[in-house]
Order: sequence, then C-alpha cells, then structure tokens
Amino acid sequence: MDIQVQSFAVANLRRRPVVVETGGFVAGFTPDTDNPYMNYATPLPGAKPMEQDVAALIGVFRERGLLPRLEFAPQAAPAVAPALRAAGFATEAVHEYLVCTPHTLTAPESADSPRVESPATEEEFAELDAALAEAFGGVFAPSPQGAARLRRTQRSGGAVRFVRDPEGGIVGGASCSPPAEGTAELSGVGTRPAYRGRGIAAAVTAALTEAMFARGAGSVWLEYSGEGSRRVYERVGYRPQGTRLYLSLPPTRQP
Repeated sequence: MDIQVQSFAVANLRRRPVVVETGGFVAGFTPDTDNPYMNYATPLPGAKPMEQDVAALIGVFRERGLLPRLEFAPQAAPAVAPALRAAGFATEAVHEYLVCTPHTLTAPESADSPRVESPATEEEFAELDAALAEAFGGVFAPSPQGAARLRRTQRSGGAVRFVRDPEGGIVGGASCSPPAEGTAELSGVGTRPAYRGRGIAAAVTAALTEAMFARGAGSVWLEYSGEGSRRVYERVGYRPQGTRLYLSLPPTRQP
C-alpha cells in the first residue's frame, strides 16, 4: 500500500496550479497562500536523490519564499529521508495512515445518524470553510480562497460533504480528493466543538468513502490526529496500513 499511497501523492501534487519537477521530486504550489500544508513536495516512488538534487529542490522553495517541506511514505522511497536529513531537514511529524476498502466499509445505520449533504451554493462552501476553520482551532482562517479550494475539489472529481444543525447552520464536514492510482485521500474531517460526539465525523467519512468507491476507487486512505478520531475511522472500516513522514528544513539550517 505504501507504493500506491506514494504514487497517489505524486499524482495529486501534479494537479496543483503550479508544479515543479526536479531530481526525482514533485513540488506542488498553491499561489494564493503560503500555508506549508498547501505548498510542499514529495518524491517519486523509489527515488534516490543525490546531494545536488536536494539542493535544487531547496532552491525551488527558496525562490518562492516558502518553507522547504515534504510529505511522503518513507517505505516507498527509502533513500529519500537520509538524503534530506543530511541536508538539514528535520522531522515535523510521523503520521500513521488508515485505509478503507469496499470490503471493510461499515456505514452508520442508526436512525439518529446525521443527514449528510453536498454543498451546491457559494454560501454553503463559504459556511463549510468557516465551520472547518473553527473545528481546527484557527489553524487557518476562513477565506474566499478556502471556500474556492473546496469548490475546486468537488468540481474536479473529488467530493465535499457536510452536516447541518437543526437550525440549518453547517456544523461539520470534510472533503476527498479525486481518485488517482486506484485510491483517494480523505482529509479535513472537522466538527465545530459544540457539536462533537454526535456522529457527524463518522457520517461524513462514510459518505465520502462511499462516493469515492462509486467513482471507481479501490481504496480510500486518511491520516488521523488522535486516538479519538482513530476510533471513529475504525468504526467506519478504516484499518492501519503504514506511515507518512513530514520533513521540513528549519530556517536556521537553510543554506
């Protein structure tokens, strides 16, 4: 699964508005933000970068005033992490990823399960962006650009889903990338704090996963942020499959 997830990461970055390929790496950039989670690189599966390849990659980020940063499945390219560490890259995080297949998917069947919807209007995309900003504690601010990214995800073959409260306001949701290499990445599952514990994350996750299977994906994968969210995903049918490594070059170590 590591090779498939890494091949997906490459294909997904190649969908970014700006793409640079150099020395066995693919870097994808989103011009309307300097958010490091929207501007990063990943290696080709099996890449064996030399010192000059890493230096060229660093230059691609520096000329844009961005933090040199990578996300990848290390077992799919074992030579990459040592080459990056030799250049001064440090570990931001190591995340386990979970995978769901049509065989393991278990959709919530309770009569109390929240009703899941797809955004259709500019107002709904904007309100969902605001709900997710609150859900993630202000890591990013709600913005027209954030709403536009959700809209692009849905229009490009991915999916976006949300849940309303009884008064009609959007209280949580998530998105899933368009499939590539036989799989898709589900991300950004968030619920406003006041509405947690009501099955919203599970309902949205199941709905998005079903949508990707209907579009031909053989699996869907995601990363989780804590044991509580892991339990939610496991109840839907997600199972541990591997790890993803996040590396970046601290400013004090940049050449």
